[in-house]
Amino acid sequence: MPDLAALAADWYDANARDLPWRAAGTSAWAVLVSEVMLQQTPVARVLPVWREWMDRWPVPPALAAVPSGEAIRAWGRLGYPRRALRLHGCAVEVTARHAGHVPSTVDELLALPGVGQYTARAVATFAYRQRHPVVDTNVRRLVARAAGGQPDAGPATTARDLAAVDRLLPAAPEAAAHASAAFMELGALVCVARTPRCAACPLSEKCAWRATDGAAPGGPSRRRQAYAGTDRHVRGLLLAVLRDATAPVPAVRLDAVWPDDTQRTRALTGLLADGLICEYTHAHYALPGTISGSHDEARSG
Repeated sequence: MPDLAALAADWYDANARDLPWRAAGTSAWAVLVSEVMLQQTPVARVLPVWREWMDRWPVPPALAAVPSGEAIRAWGRLGYPRRALRLHGCAVEVTARHAGHVPSTVDELLALPGVGQYTARAVATFAYRQRHPVVDTNVRRLVARAAGGQPDAGPATTARDLAAVDRLLPAAPEAAAHASAAFMELGALVCVARTPRCAACPLSEKCAWRATDGAAPGGPSRRRQAYAGTDRHVRGLLLAVLRDATAPVPAVRLDAVWPDDTQRTRALTGLLADGLICEYTHAHYALPGTISGSHDEARSG
């Protein structure tokens, strides 16, 4: 159904959100940062942090030159802060191995720290205008409905999903990259999980799922996990204290963050193991590399 790509692209031209990482001339580094930040995080929360990062670290060598703890600090409350470490690792690798330029091939991108299939294909497609199936949750849902006649897609991307999207892409790389962005935006704004806006969808007349008169699905493929009271919540509270600190924080101060000793200790141990914090002498903690004069005393988990 090659018409789907053309219809989606025309809709995108008229309705796409004006997002800075989509602007002409945006660097591959800026695209990579946006893609990592957007993982499991809404656009509205990403925008201010992305702008701050681009102002502070417009090229990979700028980020590589600072301690990883500064990336964690600047990550703020986006959640899943290991993504900040991965971006810092990418900056170091790109600076050391690629003369500060984000590589353009999927295989080279996959070799960067923490870069998986989706991110590698997204950067190659959106930054370098190549032809690759870029498949996130929104695209899988859109294609499952429009081309597959199903109410929703499965919980994880499979080779079948990649093949289904690939069949819809135009042959020309630039047109395929444009269609990939259009599919993603259409899935995010119109062909949503719970209440798809079929009347506003440019694919409605071609949609295989709508042709079956199928009922709207009862919810998204994956239920949103609770946050309050989880280990992730406690980790975030501990990191918030350390982000604001200018000196190593004593354990007794962290004890006040959460009343459950077992859970707090588990969260602290996890942060150490992930390299998100370091322990200094006498049970004091800080973000890695951020405490001047204390580096020799620090150790991570």
